[in-house]
Amino acid sequence: MAAKNSETSYGWVAIAFHWLMVPAVIGLFALGWWMRQLSYYDPWYRQGPELHKAIGILLLITLLLRMGWKLLNTAPADVPGTPRWQAVAARFAHGGIYLLLLAIMTSGYLISTADGRTIDVFGLFSVPASIQGLPNQEDIAGEIHEILAWTLMGLVALHALAALKHHFIDRDATLLRMLGRTSNPVQDNASKQISTRNLSTSK
Repeated sequence: MAAKNSETSYGWVAIAFHWLMVPAVIGLFALGWWMRQLSYYDPWYRQGPELHKAIGILLLITLLLRMGWKLLNTAPADVPGTPRWQAVAARFAHGGIYLLLLAIMTSGYLISTADGRTIDVFGLFSVPASIQGLPNQEDIAGEIHEILAWTLMGLVALHALAALKHHFIDRDATLLRMLGRTSNPVQDNASKQISTRNLSTSK
């Protein structure tokens, strides 16, 4: 498999970025939701946020690298037979996910650095508190962070449902292309059967 995208499929770099980010995004949301249920005396009351922030910074770096890679590569052409409105909706959904991720991580940064503390990333490096001291910075950024996180999960769910619809109902290669394949064997077998029947009829 090539590193770069082709006209019909994604390269392994784009595929790796996608499948690295999927569990990270969902895991961060689950961790954030769980942290809100912890009491002050729970040992994870402090450990949870530190883990959440560190993974969030790594996810931000991955997102920026992915966006840079996307700019250097042309996306594969739409799967044949895809209605124009679906192709346009998919592009808006992808763009929306990128923008939401950037906004969520920006608000998360503002929450974490509101008191001037840096963000430690697993002892590897620290992110300085460049923006701090804004009026009600932590509270306002926290509310925005939560609203955007739930919005992102809704968009991710729609994105996943659309991919499953393409795979199981339309039986095209939309989902399989993000798995490194260019065609759906179910669709291929159906096409072969139709071709065989047409050939038999013509005889």
